[in-house]
Amino acid sequence: MKLLSDSIADDADFFVEQIHLVAIVFDNTDDVTVWATTYFDSDTHFFHLALPFKSLDTLLGLAHTRAEALQEEVAEALAAADWPALLEYNSDEKLPVLLPSVALKLSVTYPVMEDDESDDEEGPDDPQPHNIFYLEGVFVRLDT
Repeated sequence: MKLLSDSIADDADFFVEQIHLVAIVFDNTDDVTVWATTYFDSDTHFFHLALPFKSLDTLLGLAHTRAEALQEEVAEALAAADWPALLEYNSDEKLPVLLPSVALKLSVTYPVMEDDESDDEEGPDDPQPHNIFYLEGVFVRLDT
């Protein structure tokens, strides 16, 4: 499996489809990280998705038959207050969560460059993107 950041052509926002959520990580802040896979550029790619908690609820609601159970699992993890919470969906008992008919608009993130990193071969003008993307939008295909 490849990293999604290794397959992007530039730093423009882009869309991914055929998304499977494999883990959700959150704490007592509004920030959530989702670990996911997507079929992109003729191969399966792994990526991290940074999003606000409210957007997580939107994504889980799009998981069709699993939506209610997933939302309950997140609520139970929140109530347990054992931070950080890691909910994994990558086993035979808990399969990855498919988001059918969903496209996510993602934006690229880059590492913060320190002053001493400016002497690197690539230099500060050519940083390599993180494999962490921000969620810019959620789009659902409506069947007619």
